[in-house]
Amino acid sequence: MSDLDEAYQLDYFEEEGFHRQECVSCGDMFWSRVKRETCGEPPCAEYDFIDNPGFDESHSLTEMREAFLSFFEDRDHERIDPYPVAANRWRDDVLLTQASIYDFQPLVTSGTTPPPANPLCISQPCIRMQDIDNVGKTGRHTMAFEMMAHHAFNAREDIEDPGQYAYEGEVYWKNETVQYCDELFEEMGANLDEIVYIEDPWVGGGNAGPAIEVIYRGAELATLVFMSMEQDSDGEYEMKDGNRYSPMDTYIVDTGYGLERWTWMSQGTPTVYEAVYPNMIAFLKDNAGIELTDEQERIVHEAAKLAGRMDIDEAEDIEAERDTIAAEVGVEVEEMRDLMAPLEDIYAIADHCRTLAYMLGDGIVPSNVGTGYLARMVLRRTKRLVDGVGVDAPLDELVDMQAERLDYENRDTIRDIVRTEVEKYRETLDRGGRRVRQLADEYAEKGEPIPTSELVELYDSHGIQPDMVEEIAAEKGVAVDVPDDFYAVVAQRHGGDDTATEESQTPYEDRLEELPETDRLYYEDQQRTEFEAVVLEVFDRDDDTYDVVLDQTMFYPEGGGQPPDKGTLSTDDVSAEVTDVQQYGDVIVHTCDDDPGKGEFVRGQVDATRRQRLMQHHTATHIVIHSARQVLGEHVRQAGAQKGTDSARIDIRHYESVSREEVKEIERLANDIIQDNITVSQEWPDRNDAEERYGFDLYQGGIPAGEQIRLITVGDDVQACGGTHVARTGDIGAVKLLNTERIQDGVIRLTFAAGNAAIEATQRTEDALTEAADILDVAPDAVPETAERFFDEWKARGKEIEQLKEQLAEARASGGGDNEEFEVGDATAVVGRIDADMDELRAQANAIVEQGNIAVLGSGLDGAQFVVSVPDGVDVDAGEVVGELAGRVGGGGGGPPDFAQGGGPDADALDDALDDAPEILRTVANA
Repeated sequence: MSDLDEAYQLDYFEEEGFHRQECVSCGDMFWSRVKRETCGEPPCAEYDFIDNPGFDESHSLTEMREAFLSFFEDRDHERIDPYPVAANRWRDDVLLTQASIYDFQPLVTSGTTPPPANPLCISQPCIRMQDIDNVGKTGRHTMAFEMMAHHAFNAREDIEDPGQYAYEGEVYWKNETVQYCDELFEEMGANLDEIVYIEDPWVGGGNAGPAIEVIYRGAELATLVFMSMEQDSDGEYEMKDGNRYSPMDTYIVDTGYGLERWTWMSQGTPTVYEAVYPNMIAFLKDNAGIELTDEQERIVHEAAKLAGRMDIDEAEDIEAERDTIAAEVGVEVEEMRDLMAPLEDIYAIADHCRTLAYMLGDGIVPSNVGTGYLARMVLRRTKRLVDGVGVDAPLDELVDMQAERLDYENRDTIRDIVRTEVEKYRETLDRGGRRVRQLADEYAEKGEPIPTSELVELYDSHGIQPDMVEEIAAEKGVAVDVPDDFYAVVAQRHGGDDTATEESQTPYEDRLEELPETDRLYYEDQQRTEFEAVVLEVFDRDDDTYDVVLDQTMFYPEGGGQPPDKGTLSTDDVSAEVTDVQQYGDVIVHTCDDDPGKGEFVRGQVDATRRQRLMQHHTATHIVIHSARQVLGEHVRQAGAQKGTDSARIDIRHYESVSREEVKEIERLANDIIQDNITVSQEWPDRNDAEERYGFDLYQGGIPAGEQIRLITVGDDVQACGGTHVARTGDIGAVKLLNTERIQDGVIRLTFAAGNAAIEATQRTEDALTEAADILDVAPDAVPETAERFFDEWKARGKEIEQLKEQLAEARASGGGDNEEFEVGDATAVVGRIDADMDELRAQANAIVEQGNIAVLGSGLDGAQFVVSVPDGVDVDAGEVVGELAGRVGGGGGGPPDFAQGGGPDADALDDALDDAPEILRTVANA
């Protein structure tokens, strides 16, 4: 027996009379109180609780959640409030919360910081994008779900320094965890003889450990993970991912109990969706006109017991599985498909609307990147399902039904976002449909199906769903290669699964590790700019610069969007200019143009004017985003920021453009805060205390490490921040918003200036206005009216010029000019040279074609240019004619058969090419 096998030899199993057995179907090892042949999990078994609930009482989601949390509270676990579904609010390595343990990674699980309680219990909303294609089909998968969990964080006591971790000793481990699980089942009235514990070693995120899947009447209701190993190339254990692992100093009880499945088990409904979304399912069925006969109800119930086989991650062929299920239920597969397809869509709509409510309710704004992309993907798929199944309720109302049930307070914003996105989607489909038809034509010529890679690109670029591609392609007789897990593939491409960040390279890493932490004087007195220090180390770079490490510094290193301080380090013999300051770990490195000497005593002088301007802009950044949230909504969050000496910018997540009136209101609120001259305070509270008090909006500018974090408070705004700030808001002077622009979908950039920089920016604007007034010879306040009048006159003259060009073209087409006419088959061709721009060439070509003639026109105004236009019913390809003509002047061109243009650089060859036009036209016509 291997060490990993021994990890499942629990005293509790022995005391309770469990038997270790092997599933005859899948070969998994499992534990049960009774002898049995299979592990009990689909596809090895079917759902045995449908129409036969597994618990004594039927529970709603709310009742089941409370039963779980109360059970563990009675066993000395502290109840913790759930975290947002946007995990990137408190960590930078993943996007969405996919499990309750995400709340405590990586800082708590590594032992860097203590958990908010130990042990604890929680019911954490989660979103797993990789399950999106299973939703509705298996009867059990939901993309949005709550993971009820209890966690215990343990640390080994037999290590050299147990105090190095934020928690010590063992709270409880495997035996107690399985016992808790058994006792919870017993309290709910389950038959303990039917419970199966399957051995299933777990790996993920560089950690691993033994794990147990808990199966009851065919449903997996819980997973008990014992996180106890970390990846190590020299480790003694090789896990199922092919990597080797070694034991960790910390070891964690990581459990997950699916709230939805426990609720489903208590009700015994055909699918989890009727148990979780009963009112919405009823509403959607009624709205879509779906009514089932008694016989159809029987089919649905029987098929539901076997639906676990429809898991795209397990089944080799989903349609083959559907055939098998239909045969076992006793109906034709077509009847099964016609009956189940609209129901599966209804189930998915309900689940997706809940997912959107979680995402938008937690402040995710749809966009083209990150969590915003995933939200947009779900929304567009939901809209397509709603339209396809015949539900005529607006999507924002459907999402609001779930937002109301989840008690979100920002429901008006959620609905507004959905409406805005639906309108964007309509516009995208109009553009994208044309691209699909082009693509279908291309693959029709090749005689090949449209591949998955093209589908993913169509979805990414135009939001076109695969079924829409199939519809359009079918018109052209082209097949489409749509994988069963298409949406999971797209989600993974955009970080729907874990997305690790690359580690930055640290110069002189080995030597820096030997140096002590730099004492950061700039936090003690942010207004001070002079200090004294000792040079601990000097690194000689290749470009005549030196990296200097001091025992303490007043120089702020680059970070959080704030540029580094600059200034000088001086000794009696050397005055070195500091051009850059960076922090690596706990050590701050100053880049200088001279070597002050290792061991020397130096005097540091920070550029006071630069520091003051940076402090003004950094504090103003906090004030501007706070004001933006008051005006635009609480969903507004920072997507990036950069402070400078002349201006600063902050990128905010917002779903529509910012109006001029909104800009003025943001600016007014910001300046009100400045005029109130509020104290700007800093404090270093415990991380857990700060998060509990202020939530994860603390982390607007990044996610700091450590047990204590630095908070900057400006009135009602509190943010974790490492930058330098003014002492009072009045020290900023004033804020002026200079510009707003959409830098990408869902992200608006606000550019502003503070203090003297605001005055300078205002003066630049006034200078530009004054100069414009001088040019127009009017007063500055008359510039807008005068500019509008000039613009209107300019447009009117442009239209007049166009009309004159058309009249001239008609006159030439009617016989004016030096055009040559000749016969091409049954048609007449008009060939001529007009040295004019392309607009005039096109106008005259159109006039000639309106008379029923072929137009071949050339211009030598800019090289040699040609326009060829052919009337309807004439068998001449304009694109081929232009290609031949342009080739004679050293260029190229083309276009559709009725109109084409092109040219080349050799204007001297223009007349010869036009002389060849009759021969070219007749050749093309006879081809």
